[in-house]
Amino acid sequence: MEIIIRNAEIKDSESITELSNQLGYETLNTDIQNRLNTILKHPENCVYVATVNGKVIGWIHGFYSMRVESDFFVEIGGLVVSDNLRKNGIGKKLVDKVIEWTELKNCRKVRVRCNVTRTESHRFYEKIGFEINKEQKIFNKHLN
Repeated sequence: MEIIIRNAEIKDSESITELSNQLGYETLNTDIQNRLNTILKHPENCVYVATVNGKVIGWIHGFYSMRVESDFFVEIGGLVVSDNLRKNGIGKKLVDKVIEWTELKNCRKVRVRCNVTRTESHRFYEKIGFEINKEQKIFNKHLN
């Protein structure tokens, strides 16, 4: 199986939607398409897809994050590999591509946040060299 990693395009939105829904992120293709359209216009973001025979089987989003109190870093905003193709090195290839992008930004740290219930994701990231930094609660306030 030859895996090709390339920049995401708007035409990938349907596949990205299907993959996101596999992880329980119920969203509409039009919403993904609108978000992707905006994200792809910002140079502080990268979105890559993994393909096999032209079919999108995974995606990753990274973004440059700046903080006053700490060194800048790139955060992985999302990573999904098709549920029937996991544990084949596809996720690592996608993460490696974001790491490559991070280095082009002269940045020295990549961060990812995982839901506490996603223990498989925790094992995946630890296996490829990530270390747990801290646990935290995330608060949202929805504005009208």
